[in-house]
Amino acid sequence: MLNLNTVTDHLNLHTLLKPLYTSLLLLAFFRPFAQPAYTIDKLLFKDDFEKGIDTTIWKTEVAPHPSSSVYAQQGKLILDTRGGVTVWLNKLLDGNILIEYDRTVLKDTGPNDRVSDLNQFWMASDPRNAYLFTRTGVLEEYDSLQLYYAGMGGNTNSTTRFRKYQGNGERTLLQEYKDSAHLLQGNTRYHIKILVKNGSSSFWVNNVLFFTYKDQQPLTNGYFGFRSTKSRQTISNVRVYRVR
Repeated sequence: MLNLNTVTDHLNLHTLLKPLYTSLLLLAFFRPFAQPAYTIDKLLFKDDFEKGIDTTIWKTEVAPHPSSSVYAQQGKLILDTRGGVTVWLNKLLDGNILIEYDRTVLKDTGPNDRVSDLNQFWMASDPRNAYLFTRTGVLEEYDSLQLYYAGMGGNTNSTTRFRKYQGNGERTLLQEYKDSAHLLQGNTRYHIKILVKNGSSSFWVNNVLFFTYKDQQPLTNGYFGFRSTKSRQTISNVRVYRVR
């Protein structure tokens, strides 16, 4: 026989727990979109590329090929290369910093168009050479550096990886994604934030946290660079801030 008291108890329990279920569901949904925790102290650098590329500020290393070029157009830095390319910001960064910019991987009829490799280096240094900008854009040439690396949509848009280069040829894989939510879509603008704060580095895409790493031996100074290979990409609204 159906016990009405039992049914009533279950209904009352469900009514009491419903707000908790709702709160947990909202927390699960909104948590990835939380902003990184920092306070901006001052702007250290900005570039909107309205006057082209200042070659004293931006150091380009591009694997030689007739169809490869790096240039500025309509307020955007363009990486249009058949092979590897790194564009370094020639400013030594240290301490707690935030780097942010907008970036799009283009897919149309261009000879280098390929949805792949929205990559970046930061806190980069060469243990064997005080002058960093000596390479030709070939990826393996950077194995000897110390740096953090985030590669979104690498390996023809099949992996998104976070690495620490140890300076001795070892490229330690810290985190990796292979699901579509963490890969690229062509002709889509991504707002990238890289936060270096108190020994941690985090990488954010459209205010979604992709990677974070608390380093026991953090890289506390170095250079930032845009990195890619065989693709055509635009970069704009570059900002670097001192944060706390």
